[in-house]
Amino acid sequence: MTQTLENNAAELPEISPTASADEYAAVLHGLSVASVEHHFDAFVDIPWDDPDFQVRLDDPRWVLPANADPLGSHPWYQAQSLERQIEIGLWRQANILRVGVQFENILIRGIMAYCFELRNGSPEFRYLMHEATEECHHNQMFQESINRIGADVPGMPWLMRRISWLIPSAASAFPVTFFIGVLSGEEPIDHTQKGILRASNELPPLMSRIMEIHVAEEARHISFAHEFIKRHGPNLGPINRFVVSMLFPIIMRVAADLIMIPPKAFRKKFGIPRKVMKELYWKAPESRTRLQEMFGDARMLAEQSGLMTRSSRLMWRMCKIDGRPSRYRSEPPVNFVTS
Repeated sequence: MTQTLENNAAELPEISPTASADEYAAVLHGLSVASVEHHFDAFVDIPWDDPDFQVRLDDPRWVLPANADPLGSHPWYQAQSLERQIEIGLWRQANILRVGVQFENILIRGIMAYCFELRNGSPEFRYLMHEATEECHHNQMFQESINRIGADVPGMPWLMRRISWLIPSAASAFPVTFFIGVLSGEEPIDHTQKGILRASNELPPLMSRIMEIHVAEEARHISFAHEFIKRHGPNLGPINRFVVSMLFPIIMRVAADLIMIPPKAFRKKFGIPRKVMKELYWKAPESRTRLQEMFGDARMLAEQSGLMTRSSRLMWRMCKIDGRPSRYRSEPPVNFVTS
């Protein structure tokens, strides 16, 4: 599985920020063709009625993996009974999926707003329609999984849910910032799911299949966002470039917190001490390292698109997500060890 993940990322086309319009169009055409030839249907490619794919409350494979989930590695969690660990794991996975549903709903609406303004013949239009279609299938498989788990999870924090309608409107007015926002949601989820798939040999078949599908298709979505930002970022005016370069790490950090930090309802439901939550997100050295590792690709992109400046480097550091940029997209963490 690990090798497949790396191959999927390596096979996707990349171009330089100075590529011509024709080269950019050719890359987008390649992504569109890949979407036609290698796509999934939420209710065809997941055997929902297979007995092995049923959610069982006594299945130890729902225990959070210690080497891929911050909570799974904490002594407080490991001291809980197996039954309690499974219950927490089910709720945690369901809430991450719910955040995915909400995030991709915002993304789809933003894509539609951006495409509404595109000229006839734009190569971005066709690809983005493929991406929106795939995100709809992701939402279907995420929500179906949540329903089968049976946990009434909230997903994003209350405030974010209330203001979510504002974000899609930024797609046509501030497209580079919007697609940075797209990456801010895609990169942490993709990084986390790849880590789980690499590190765990025993996952519930339902979660394993969902992650395999999501990682495979998100590779294209992330590839497009990278190419879009590399293409349009250097063309920003001096003031816009400064503003966007400073917003880049802020957006990434805010999204990481929204996706990775469980809501208050989670802590209250399971009686998790406040001290444990603070250690996990992001006070303990191991958790800070995990946070920085999520954004190696984003730091690489900022360098490639001219959005990593002296001032913005300081902002990356203040947001505590600075560090070495990836050498290539989807590079595994240097301290990654398979179990």
